[in-house]
Amino acid sequence: MPAPRIADKSTPYWWEAAPVKPLPKQQPTASIDVLIVGAGFAGLSAGLVLAREGRSVAIFDRMNPGEGASSRNGGITSGTIRPDFATMSKHFGEERALAIEREGKAAREFLYDFIRREGLDCDFRLTGLFKGALGYNQYDSMARGADRLARLLGIDSFAVPRAEQQGYVGSDLYRGGTARMDIGGLHPGKLHAEILRLALAAGVTVHANTPVTKIARDGDRFRVLTAAGPVRARQVLVCTNGYTDGAAPYLRRRLVPVRARIITTEELAPEVMDRLLPRRMMMGESRILGFYYRPTPDGSRILLGGRDSSLAGDPPAPTLRVRAGLAEIFPELKDVRLSHSWFGNVAMNRDMIPRIFEKDGVLYASGFCGSGVVWAPWVGMRAAYRLLGHAEQARSAFDFRPPAAVPLYRGNPWFMPAIIKSYAVRDRISWWRAKR
Repeated sequence: MPAPRIADKSTPYWWEAAPVKPLPKQQPTASIDVLIVGAGFAGLSAGLVLAREGRSVAIFDRMNPGEGASSRNGGITSGTIRPDFATMSKHFGEERALAIEREGKAAREFLYDFIRREGLDCDFRLTGLFKGALGYNQYDSMARGADRLARLLGIDSFAVPRAEQQGYVGSDLYRGGTARMDIGGLHPGKLHAEILRLALAAGVTVHANTPVTKIARDGDRFRVLTAAGPVRARQVLVCTNGYTDGAAPYLRRRLVPVRARIITTEELAPEVMDRLLPRRMMMGESRILGFYYRPTPDGSRILLGGRDSSLAGDPPAPTLRVRAGLAEIFPELKDVRLSHSWFGNVAMNRDMIPRIFEKDGVLYASGFCGSGVVWAPWVGMRAAYRLLGHAEQARSAFDFRPPAAVPLYRGNPWFMPAIIKSYAVRDRISWWRAKR
């Protein structure tokens, strides 16, 4: 007897209003200026810059454009940098660490200006983000971090004590938290569709369902083998991330795909939404395997995401885990019907920092570590300016040595379930030790 369905649909909620679609098949041009691998946020943004500068550009994707992470994420413009300032200073030096923090602010402001300037219809709202603290000790640390962001970067960031928490989230789980008002939410499927529209209008050729199989030097150019035939290109830019395959073996050894799972509730009554998410903000947590959640753009549902430890297929356990997280935060939603549950890959590297780097003449723009809504367009465009030789516009704190290779890894993340379990244990220990 088949198991009952946990959610009505296993496709992204975002595909309801912005379905991913194949593009008409076309024969690749034999010789072009720039070939880009990957038609997500990064590849399309790079192609747009290059085409508007008069370069002939072709983008190849092994799926439909946007079918990967670009249309599967939570649509939160966090631009998160996962290592803290002290960790980055230790690994990269204080100067680069500060530059990375400053670039986060610049990248968010750029994205918001890009949406306004280009008239992108993607349901963007600058709502702010609340992050809940597990215990009072974490609250104290987070409050100091919020104050530091306000002092050093001028970000509207502040602590929210537990006594004021219900004005931000209708949950008793947290012991206060922080708010920062430079983060918002958008519809990622619509954002991708709009950037695709701009790129095609600028003259970029996008080849859907056309994998690249090999990239090799050919004199002063590159010879790129694709499923539709070979192409010679003066420059090559690889913008794959969580779906990097054997066409870019050097990058694949440095990026580990990690599954993320997102669920969406059925429509909730307005008074329920007013009680649970009174400010309609984006939401996060201090746990390592914490959940992120938000209202859908129309304000009628809650969308919640977390880690998915599965490696293949679409088993029920990850959906049940994320659903349990929803009930832990909002007990009154314990029995709510789920309209959608889906997964997608994010990509992590060993130092958890996005990157622009060159290897054997090929330029790479990748490693968004779960925050690609902000980082992918920004890093893709910086990489495009680097190809154009526009040094000032290409300047980025992420443009330095490649991330280190992951030992014993060649594309199969067999070790991820064990790592995720270890993180879960660390979260439980933190919970027990938390001064609640």
